[in-house]
Amino acid sequence: MIRLIIIFPLVVVAWLLVVKLVSDLKKASIDWTGVTTIIGFIALAFWLRHITGMGG
Repeated sequence: MIRLIIIFPLVVVAWLLVVKLVSDLKKASIDWTGVTTIIGFIALAFWLRHITGMGG
């Protein structure tokens, strides 16, 4: 439970930073397919690490 209390604010802050970054980058010309693919692989890696307990 304490771990959840520590992780939740970090997730909220990270989400706010991502939203701000996306709003700032909407003006630029970016390959969003590549960006979302990279973010998806990173999220999948964290999720699989959480589910399996394996990894660094």
